[in-house]
Order: sequence, then C-alpha cells, then structure tokens
Amino acid sequence: MYQTGMAATQKLSGCRLPPLPTIGEIIKLYNLKAQKQLSQNFLLDTRLTDKIVRQAGNLNNAHVCEVGPGPGGLTRSILKAGAADLLVVEKDMRFIPGLQLLSEAAPGRIRIAQGDILAYKLERRFPANITKTWEDDPPNLHIIGNLPFNVSTPLIIKWLEQMSNRTGIFMFGRTRLTLTFQKEVAERLTASTGSRQRSRLSVMAQYLTTVKSCFTIPGQAFVPKPNVDVGVVHFTPLAQPQIQQPFKLVEKIVKNAFQFRRKHCRRGLGMLFPESQRQELTEELLCSADVDPTLRPTEISISEFRALADAYSKLCNENQGLFDYDFREELKFKHQVKRQSDRSNQTELSDGNP
Repeated sequence: MYQTGMAATQKLSGCRLPPLPTIGEIIKLYNLKAQKQLSQNFLLDTRLTDKIVRQAGNLNNAHVCEVGPGPGGLTRSILKAGAADLLVVEKDMRFIPGLQLLSEAAPGRIRIAQGDILAYKLERRFPANITKTWEDDPPNLHIIGNLPFNVSTPLIIKWLEQMSNRTGIFMFGRTRLTLTFQKEVAERLTASTGSRQRSRLSVMAQYLTTVKSCFTIPGQAFVPKPNVDVGVVHFTPLAQPQIQQPFKLVEKIVKNAFQFRRKHCRRGLGMLFPESQRQELTEELLCSADVDPTLRPTEISISEFRALADAYSKLCNENQGLFDYDFREELKFKHQVKRQSDRSNQTELSDGNP
C-alpha cells in the first residue's frame, strides 16, 4: 500500500541534500562492482544525471518512480529537482544500503523497494488522488530510469501494453517516461517511416506515444564503459492512440510484417493466415487496407498499419479461430508429419530387406 510521509514536503520546490559521499565513494564504501550479467553500468557525472532529469519536465512536488537506481546518482538528481515522493525499485540487494543512506539524508521523500521491475506492481505504491482522466493533462507522476540493456526492450513493450489497456502505472493517466536505451534501440524507437532503423519497436511506440529523442550519452561516461553509446528517450502517451485496436492484435500485425524486413510486406503479412487460405486472405487484407503489397515493412506508415489492423480485425471476426493461428505451429506440425512419414518409409524398407 502507499505509505505517506510527505506532510512537511508537499510544498517543496527543490531541495539541497546535506553533504554526502560522492557516488564514486559510495561504490568504494560498499564495494559495488557492476555485474555484466545484469547489464549494469554506473553513471557518475552529475551534470549528465541532472540533464537526464531535466528531460522529464518540472518535478516540483512530483511523484516519481526510478527504475534501477543502482548507487543512486540519478536518484540524487531527481531529489535535487524537487520530487516530493520518490519510489526507487532496485533488484540488486547490494545497492540497498547506499540508497538507505540517501533516504536518511532526505527524510520522508524516498521509499525503497527491492524487486524486479518486470514483475513489480507499481500501481499499488502511489495514491489514487493523483489520478487524471486519460484525456486530461498527464498526472504529476513520472517514471525515470537508467535502464540495464537486458531489460529495456521487454520493459518498454510491457509499459506500452499497459498504456494501451490503461492498466498498471497508467491507471493514473498518461504517465510520462524518461528512460535510457542502448543507442541502437533509441534510434529504433524514434525512427521515421522509410528510415533504415524503422522496426517493430518504432511502430509500437509511435502509435501509442509521442516519442522524443533527447540526447546521446557517450559510452565512456559510464563505469564500466559499455561498447555502445546510450540514448535518452522521453515518452508521453497520446490521448488518442493512432490505432484503435487491441494491443495484441496490433503487435501481431506489426511483428509479422517485420519478420521479413527486406522483402515485400505481403510476404510477412501472409504468415498471418493458414497456408490453405494464405494467398486469398493476404490479397483481401491488402486490398481492404489499400496498402501496396510491394512496400517494404519499413515503408509502411502508421496510418497504413492502422488500416491493416482494422482489416485484419474484420477478417478475424469473419473467420473463427483466425486470430489464434500461428504459422510456426503449422510449420512444426508439418515437420512432425514429415518425420513420422520418413520413419515409416525407413521401417518399410528395412522390413523388405532379406
């Protein structure tokens, strides 16, 4: 449940923290080493952590969730920006003592939760009175995080789905996100129609949000230095999604389209349908959506994906069980039948030998 402790800080307009060990000193004090298997990279430069936080907008008296605070560099910048209520969710127990030290320096402003953000129920940790209607301005609630590379993509997909369904942290309204990604992923999220970086992630993010690429942080700014640069990306959920279909349906269309990204789109979209009806239903889908079958997936606009999703939804309503069809299952079944047939033929040949 939400824990209150902010009575003295509700009118906070920015706060200086008392003298504290530097992040570098915290790392030495608690013998904190980045774990490669957890994709951990520490950002020690306060100018950069302050810059990330500025991309989130005005945090005066805001409620904030920070994902993966680690030794607390970004955490300090969030507090300096005036956040009145900061929930930090950290999976790695080694960082908790350092975060508790920071919590003592900012009494009543930090709540520490140990857990995996992919499974954590954020919506249970904030008060209902901050809720705004979806069509209203965003609530005074932000998600900020220097995300480990290994969770960044599944996490943003999870949040996009919650956004579509208005569940989880998006029960409070159009919660904004300011997050770091591997530069290549950041470029995909913001890639425009026709660009080389255009991908499934581009479409899924852009039909639901306004996505802004803020700036790039060079790899050498992190400890240890990753092999790639890092992009900071800001998301504001759209009051009206550009595609008015269930998330899973849109995801299936987009995923199939991009599985053969160098081929004409009819190749991937055709895999939405059973082999016996593939040619007929693919032509019907493309014709109904008025989409050129020779377009590459990267060339399909959001409005064309909207038309494809609407046309596919209509076909699913007309063809029972179509939405549940998975071409991989059909392919797997065909291979099993072939293997059984081959074994039967070998047995017959063996039985026929003298």
